[in-house]
Amino acid sequence: MEKVPTDARLLEARKAFDESTRLRAAEQYTEAVPLAERALQLREAVLGGAHPEVASCLNLLGDVHRLRGDHARAGPLLQRALTIRETALGKEHPDVATSLHNLALLHQEQGRSEQAEPLYERALAIRQATLGKNHSDLAHTLNNLANVYLELGKYAHSESLHKRALAIREEAFGQNAPRVAYSLHNLANVYKRQGYYALAEPLIQRSLTILEKAFGETHPHVARSLINLASVYEYQGDYARVESLLQRALAIQEAILDKNHPDVGISLNNLASTYQALGHYARAEPLYQRSIAIAEATLGTEHPEVALSLSNLAINVQAQGRYEQAESLNERALAIGEVALTKEHANLAILLTNLASTYQAQGRYALAKPLHERALSIREAVLGRNHPHIALSLNYLAQLRLAQQRLEEALPLFERAFTISEEHLRQEVFSFSETRLASALRLLRIEEERIYTLVRAHHDNARVRGLAVSAALLRKGRSVEEISDTSRVIYRGLRQADRETFERLRALRTQFATLSLAGPGQLSPADYQQRLKELADQGDTLEADLARRSATLRILHARPPPGELIDHVTKALPGDGVLVEFVAYNDSPLVPQPGSENSSELRYLALLLFPDGRTHALDLGPAAPIDHAALRLHDALARRSVAYQTAAQKLHALVFRPLAPLLGKVRRLFLSPDGQLALVPFAALHDGRHFLVDSFDITYLTSGKDLLPRPEDISLARSVVVLADPDFSAPVAPFPLAHSSPPLAERSASLEHFFSTSRALSEQLWPPLPGTRKEAEAIQHLLPHAQLFLGSAATKDTLLKLATPGVLHIATHGFFFEDAPTPRDTRAVAHLDVSSLTGPRHRPPDPLLRSGLVLTGARAPEAQSGSRRPEDSLVTALELAGLNLWGTQLVVLSACDTGRGDIKLGQGVYGLRRALVVAGAETLVTSLWKVNDDTTREFMEGYYRNLLAGQGRTAALRETMRAMRRKQLHPYFWAPFIAIGQDAPLRELTPASALTPASGSGR
Repeated sequence: MEKVPTDARLLEARKAFDESTRLRAAEQYTEAVPLAERALQLREAVLGGAHPEVASCLNLLGDVHRLRGDHARAGPLLQRALTIRETALGKEHPDVATSLHNLALLHQEQGRSEQAEPLYERALAIRQATLGKNHSDLAHTLNNLANVYLELGKYAHSESLHKRALAIREEAFGQNAPRVAYSLHNLANVYKRQGYYALAEPLIQRSLTILEKAFGETHPHVARSLINLASVYEYQGDYARVESLLQRALAIQEAILDKNHPDVGISLNNLASTYQALGHYARAEPLYQRSIAIAEATLGTEHPEVALSLSNLAINVQAQGRYEQAESLNERALAIGEVALTKEHANLAILLTNLASTYQAQGRYALAKPLHERALSIREAVLGRNHPHIALSLNYLAQLRLAQQRLEEALPLFERAFTISEEHLRQEVFSFSETRLASALRLLRIEEERIYTLVRAHHDNARVRGLAVSAALLRKGRSVEEISDTSRVIYRGLRQADRETFERLRALRTQFATLSLAGPGQLSPADYQQRLKELADQGDTLEADLARRSATLRILHARPPPGELIDHVTKALPGDGVLVEFVAYNDSPLVPQPGSENSSELRYLALLLFPDGRTHALDLGPAAPIDHAALRLHDALARRSVAYQTAAQKLHALVFRPLAPLLGKVRRLFLSPDGQLALVPFAALHDGRHFLVDSFDITYLTSGKDLLPRPEDISLARSVVVLADPDFSAPVAPFPLAHSSPPLAERSASLEHFFSTSRALSEQLWPPLPGTRKEAEAIQHLLPHAQLFLGSAATKDTLLKLATPGVLHIATHGFFFEDAPTPRDTRAVAHLDVSSLTGPRHRPPDPLLRSGLVLTGARAPEAQSGSRRPEDSLVTALELAGLNLWGTQLVVLSACDTGRGDIKLGQGVYGLRRALVVAGAETLVTSLWKVNDDTTREFMEGYYRNLLAGQGRTAALRETMRAMRRKQLHPYFWAPFIAIGQDAPLRELTPASALTPASGSGR
């Protein structure tokens, strides 16, 4: 008689259990709880407290509470379920493995990885024995045990298990299943923890793509993937991208999850850390406080997440000078960490470092030292000796030793830290686009500038000088070097498919250049910016992909290790030469003083390296007077001012006279300028009696690394190509834009207005340059095999499709966007003031779009009527960077302002000179101001005569300058051009007939 009600209760229990399970899967945890409780109540009443089905309800209810963040309720339920199953089913039953797995997961979420490890290992053994080696439940346990190994620093074990879990899931569910995405996410975390961000990023990108497709773009799992991706960019210094990703993730979580969910707290902490890194301390603080409140409410006041948020907040308030509050927060954080974390946990090292830095900032070095040493010991044990976090600890300890006046103990720490940072950069650089590389170098700039500050304070220490010279050799111009290496490998070593990808990148650059120059036209400002962002992001992705593909071949030509680089460069210097690395850097106190502002000052430093290995370091003083003098000299020369000599003597006194006593018999200067010094011709500096050109051959370098031999895989090109005298009125076909959208042609309205405000303005912008045709013909007379593209043949399409020439000479108008009047008869854009004609918002954002060359068709009637785009006749530096000039010995830009551009401290001038070095040119001759058409023709004819007489590319330029000086005294005429790169004579271009150097007549 009792069977019917008993069965009815069990049926109701089954229904409640199944519905609760469904709600759990749908992440509706609050709704799942009462149904699981009802199922448990009914089964206990009917079956008793020790039945396996009761254990199933306990397991479900405990797991739902865990997922809600209610660990206090979850623990007893999961433990009771395990006990029942072991007793009723035996200790090797699959359901026992499930209980072990869930209880381990709870311990893991509470930061108790050591307790979780044996539970997972036991669950894994059971599942391997009962389910086989390729079951999806086995993959789940492999995944979670791997995460525990990660927390315990067992990286090799973690990576192996994650790869195994990934393979099982791909086989069981397919390549694009959400569970595959979770495995990708977790494997990426293993690489991130070890500092292998280049390996992590593509895994996270793939995971994100899978999750967005499976769940849509506003799912909590998508948010977690966004956070993971943001953390990669954070370590690479790309904070703009980090902020965007974290804001999107937080918006998803706050819209879907409870406002006090632990994931919301983690996102708040991460976003606050980003604002802190950007110096937005007031903006970060309330986010930290909210994050702490959430973590304490959901995880408990003694949870490791609470400790990390407290410590992060401490660093934030310390940056605002609130040392006592920072100390209190850090001490509480460390107390939590000492209990909740293992003694060798990576996060414990963070807590130790942050408290030590607070003590150190207050001058309490005795308290800071053991904490820093313990943090270093943990990191070396857990992360290995070459992890980037090791460099952080070493730098802190080195600064502490300096504060204690112990330079000899500090120096090896600085050296080791720099070597680790350099090796990590070399490892990561193979995944960088140009934008991302720039971010990474900015992040490393702090460490680099600390070394320059150190050498200013200890210039008499040879070991410190060696470290500073190494830093300059390795980091100056690093961006152009890495990007050009990718270009070289693409053109010289990779498969056809990779070259096709590079061609797509070139097409994207042209689209981006076209749209940037054209302005929004009929697009709304928002749509215009969105389109620019889409093109930039597509280009960024292709660049990173090409960098990864080039990695194997680039490694074969890796630069020497930091400790050997100076010797290699020294051997490359000629006996009568010296390398001078000018460095503009922010000089900050090596030992910050508590309570003071500790502000930084931009200064110049000169580092000299001689062929015998001697080094010198000279502090040239604050940058402001030097930059002012450099700008005055450039202005005086460009405007043909009669007062130029005063300016030339002033700059000589500031930057060259301090070097002169050290030079001895040096006759060849290899100068690597920085800051505003990159825009002045040192040949025109004057000591009161002579110009420098009278005493020295001057070669300009991006950095001293340019002296090292080029890779042997570059075959020498022999042809000579000259583009000159473009017919600016001739019609040309629209430049082909692959993949461009139909409205793109309409977007030229603003640039059409710029070029066609009136017929008179158009003619003023692009006046004919008859001297360039004569210049081209003179070159062909000297080099009969030269191929000329003149008049209507001198097109953008011709230039961008050239096969690699041995010498490339371009004589036309150049442009560099700035507000400046233009002298008559120059090869320059007249009054090219973009802000006055198109509005400041249309100024191209990329510095490589603000300089370029003007070719055939620029003021053709078709351009003015709107039937073609005027930008079809403009070739920007961004587009020229895609040329294949690997094997090109010399590029001569016989136009105005081709050596100018945006200055990036430590990374050179972003403009045409950067673009052509990236493209592979061995040597570039380029101009620093607006050159005269007639005298430039004469200058170039003399230059080629000297080259063909066997003179080096720099020596030939010097002799040409001297010859021009005899006819035109003002440096405006004889000093506008500089040679950047290799100094050797041209090879395999000299015609059979003998030639003599140009004489004083300029012939």
